[in-house]
Amino acid sequence: MRKKRVLLLSEGFGAGHTQAAQALSVGLRMLSPNIQTRVLELGSFLHPTLAPLILNAYRRTVTTQPKLYGLMYRSQYKKSLNRFAQLALHRIFYAQTAAVIHQLRPDTIVCTHPLPNAVISRLKRAGLNIPLCTVITDYDVHGTWVSSEVNKYLVSTSNVRDKLLTRGVQSDAIEVTGIPVHPNFWEPHNREDLRAQFGLKTMPTVLVMGGGWGLMNSKESLDYFTRWREKVQLIICVGSNDKTLAELSQDERFRHENIRLMGFTNEVDKWMEVSDLLITKPGGMTCTEGLSKGIPMLFYQPIPGQEEENMHYFTQRGYGEPIKSEATIDHWFQLLIDRYSEVSQTSFDIHPYINTYNPTDCSQAIMEMLKVNVLH
Repeated sequence: MRKKRVLLLSEGFGAGHTQAAQALSVGLRMLSPNIQTRVLELGSFLHPTLAPLILNAYRRTVTTQPKLYGLMYRSQYKKSLNRFAQLALHRIFYAQTAAVIHQLRPDTIVCTHPLPNAVISRLKRAGLNIPLCTVITDYDVHGTWVSSEVNKYLVSTSNVRDKLLTRGVQSDAIEVTGIPVHPNFWEPHNREDLRAQFGLKTMPTVLVMGGGWGLMNSKESLDYFTRWREKVQLIICVGSNDKTLAELSQDERFRHENIRLMGFTNEVDKWMEVSDLLITKPGGMTCTEGLSKGIPMLFYQPIPGQEEENMHYFTQRGYGEPIKSEATIDHWFQLLIDRYSEVSQTSFDIHPYINTYNPTDCSQAIMEMLKVNVLH
């Protein structure tokens, strides 16, 4: 019997969309040997020369003109991509998409970014007869995600579900599953073993993450963190930002036994497991990874739009809070120090809450669409 084929389509506008697709790919194959997956960043796959230029322009806009990006996001917030935009995407950027689908012959297409979602929706209107599943990778829903051709939406929260209902999506086409994370996050690790593996001390530990692109523009905040380096262990991950990593490595303030500098890593689940506090931009994927590990979070420099909405969601539920001033950092760092002292420097739960998030739900929902049995 032929394996069920799942084609997962994303784009590189921020790392979270493709991370979600990769997480689903691995998760599906772990749940069943009868599934074959393929992940594509569609624009990069079809136009490897043009796509990086567009992505770099997007990155520059987000980093240098965040207010402009936020204005664009909000002005189109309740609007789907219009027919002209969909036609332009199809003809200029994704003209070969139908050929790719014909060659790969998927049983289901899963989109984790609005642009390939719009392209597949248009192909379905033209006669493509393959189920389309859309995974919304934030704690908000922009209008560009919405299309009547989507067979199933997998969403992060009931609030996102309600927003889709107000935009005309039928209730039976929406399932609240949470955002998918890599199966590495599905199971806990032993903290003491990880400390030994990474050469870390048993002391308050803070993980600072700059997002998939390593957007660490606030050097003042990083400098302030180093004032705590005698009492707090700092793990600073700048992602793919090699320039920032090189600069920090040459800075005497960061050359300390309690400070670890890192670039991109595939072991974020382990670094979160061994940390007591996460300081991060409020990207949907990183926040969900933190949620899966039950780690409290502090948020800095949200991109206007979806990251602001992510931050509001987690703040309202007490899972984290924005860094409003240095006093926020002082409060949390001192709290860590005090708690470690109280429990004789063993691990502790600094911010206990009932965690109803199940990281396998998203993969399970796709399995049900495919009617494939799950391994037990």
